Amino acid sequence: MSLLKINGLRKSFGGLRAVDGLSFEVAQGEVLGLLGPNGSGKTTAMNLISGALHADQGSILLGTDELVGMPSHQIARRGVARTFQLVRVLGGMTCRENVEAGMAFRPDHKFGPQAYDEAMQLLSVVGLSDVAETPAGDLTYIDQKRLELARALALKPRLLLLDEWLAGLNPTELQVGIALIRDLRAQGLTIILVEHVMDAVRALCDRCVVMFAGTKLAEGETAAVLAQEEVISAYLGAPHV
Repeated sequence: MSLLKINGLRKSFGGLRAVDGLSFEVAQGEVLGLLGPNGSGKTTAMNLISGALHADQGSILLGTDELVGMPSHQIARRGVARTFQLVRVLGGMTCRENVEAGMAFRPDHKFGPQAYDEAMQLLSVVGLSDVAETPAGDLTYIDQKRLELARALALKPRLLLLDEWLAGLNPTELQVGIALIRDLRAQGLTIILVEHVMDAVRALCDRCVVMFAGTKLAEGETAAVLAQEEVISAYLGAPHV
C-alpha cells in the first residue's frame, strides 16, 4: 500500500526548472533511494514534500492528505519529518532541549517535564545520551547530524526524509548509521533516502528513483537501476569514444 504518491511535480526558480514533472510512489514501510548527481533536483523534491518550498504544479498525497499548498508545520503534524543536507540545530539549546522542541509539532505534543524521558530515550537511540545537557552548538558535525535525526524522530513521523544523513561518516560510523536506519524500518517507518554513499544505498534501499536535470531518469529495484547504462552515465559521465 502506498503511503506517498507524487504526481507531475514541478518547481522553477526563474528560468531554471529544478523539478520537472516528477512522479513516483513510496510504499508503507519502504526505504526508497532518491538518487542523482548534484543539481539534479533531489533536495528540491525533498523540500517540496516537507513544505519548505511550495510546488508550482502537481500533487503530493500522504495517505489521503494533499500536501501541496500546505504550510510546513501542518505537514509535520501529519507525520513528515526530515533532516537537512546542511545540518540545522538550535545551537544555544541543549541536545535534550533540541529533541523536546521536535515534540511540540506533533498532534500529541509534549512540553517540559513530560517530554524529558522521551527525549532522553531518543538521544540514547542515536548515541548522544552522554551529552544530553551539552549545548548543540558545541557538538561535532557528525554528532549534530545524530541530534538532527533524534529531533526528527521526536515528531513520531510516518515518513522520514533523510537528505545525505550518512555523508561524512567514517566506515565504523557508517555501519552504525545503516544499522540504525534498518531498525527504524523494522519499526514500520517509511523513509526516503537521498544519498551518494552507494554501499548504504545497496544495503538499505528496496527501490530507487534516479533524477537527472529535474526529471525522473529511472525507477525500480535498486540493483537493476544502478546497473542501467543511462544511470551510470548520469553519475560518471558518458565514456569517451
